[in-house]
Amino acid sequence: MKITILDKAPEEDDEIIIKCSQMDENILNLINVINASSGAKLSTNSGHSRMKFFKDSAIVFVDLKDILYFESVDDRVFVYTDKDVCESKSKLYMLEEELASEDFIRANKALLVNLNKIESLSPAFGGRFEAVLKNGYKVIFSRSYVNGLKEKLEI
Repeated sequence: MKITILDKAPEEDDEIIIKCSQMDENILNLINVINASSGAKLSTNSGHSRMKFFKDSAIVFVDLKDILYFESVDDRVFVYTDKDVCESKSKLYMLEEELASEDFIRANKALLVNLNKIESLSPAFGGRFEAVLKNGYKVIFSRSYVNGLKEKLEI
């Protein structure tokens, strides 16, 4: 194994690049140590952003485009895709900040939704909105988050 450390320009972010022939347990453990508490995004050469989550005792990498929503339940944050449910070590507010430049938006106190996974929107009682996701799951946008939704969708 070879380790190279390079100087960076002041405007650049710190970056760690791992070159390997395959992701084995040692590489996954190294990644886990590097960003154990941050839930940092992992970018690949394919251009897709991926994030690290946990399922059972394994580390799972999920493309952002595959995430339907994040849900906070009993001080734990779960990540839902069409096929899987994983757990994030990050708090919902941390994910909201980290994904602010992506197509994720807070729907209510417990949910962060991928806008690209919304199938339809309709007004609901009391100034709220109901969104139906592509998997058929219904999400209520509370009044305090409806304006952010309208701004993001330009409606």
